[in-house]
Amino acid sequence: MQIINQLFKDVYKPVKAIAFYQSQMDQSIYAEILDMDATGQMINPHPLSVTEANSLDDLLNTSDELGQDFLMSKGLLPEHVLYINSRKDGNVIWFTPEMQVDLLFKPELTITDGRANVPPMVWKASRNSLSVYALSRNEKPVLDTRLCFAPFFNIYTDGRVCIGSVKINFDTKCSLEDFITEWQNYFFASTFSHLLGSVSPVKGNVIELWQKLVGSKRKFPLKQLKSTSKTLKSLIR
Repeated sequence: MQIINQLFKDVYKPVKAIAFYQSQMDQSIYAEILDMDATGQMINPHPLSVTEANSLDDLLNTSDELGQDFLMSKGLLPEHVLYINSRKDGNVIWFTPEMQVDLLFKPELTITDGRANVPPMVWKASRNSLSVYALSRNEKPVLDTRLCFAPFFNIYTDGRVCIGSVKINFDTKCSLEDFITEWQNYFFASTFSHLLGSVSPVKGNVIELWQKLVGSKRKFPLKQLKSTSKTLKSLIR
């Protein structure tokens, strides 16, 4: 009770204010910051500086509501994690080696649902977007490693995965490990339906390729992957 009483006795005084002005001609925005004197009057108006804006950003990023624990690892960083930008609008880049997964396809593709080997992959994900690429070698990539087109459906030529109307919601305290697992589960649990582009993402017919791979123990033929103009370094930003 004593602690609660102390909280009620605490007084918060205004020390700064921010005013935003909008042009009536081109709708552009101008920000001004003002100090507050002992009487609560606004003084010393001046343009919001980069330093002050960064300080405000850091202050807001400490808020529990914005998820200061977002993308925090549960322990040591997993070896397959390549890069982390842990800001509230940040992203993670990670690598997965060759593996077997269950795949789902729309009946129109004439590919049977089932288990198949997929190539090594590079993933880049934020809270609401995912991009995937393939690798021509089953080894951890370095900065200048050339990326290949992911040999799947529902992917744009720049690597972005078509999310469609699916809502992807991550808890504000979602750990790095859970974030990665949830994105991989989402991707492989989605039903592949169509190519987003006029060119096959592999050398040859991608439908025939998966018809041969699904239900078999064949490794994914890495020689059939097509290179992009991107390297791992180009994803880091």
